[in-house]
Amino acid sequence: MIEGEDYYINEAGLVVLTARYHLKRGYCCSNGCLHCPYNYENVPEPKKTQLLNERNKKKQE
Repeated sequence: MIEGEDYYINEAGLVVLTARYHLKRGYCCSNGCLHCPYNYENVPEPKKTQLLNERNKKKQE
């Protein structure tokens, strides 16, 4: 994994996986990852809808 391409460290010191990393993996892991390029397809409801709504709010800001 390459820092800055596959992951980065956020302000809290946590490792955040990028959309590039997720695309290389090839599927949604169902954990509700911040940069999921698969629209949370394997995340169970109601969490999936909540995550999609949060993502849409951020896009509108």
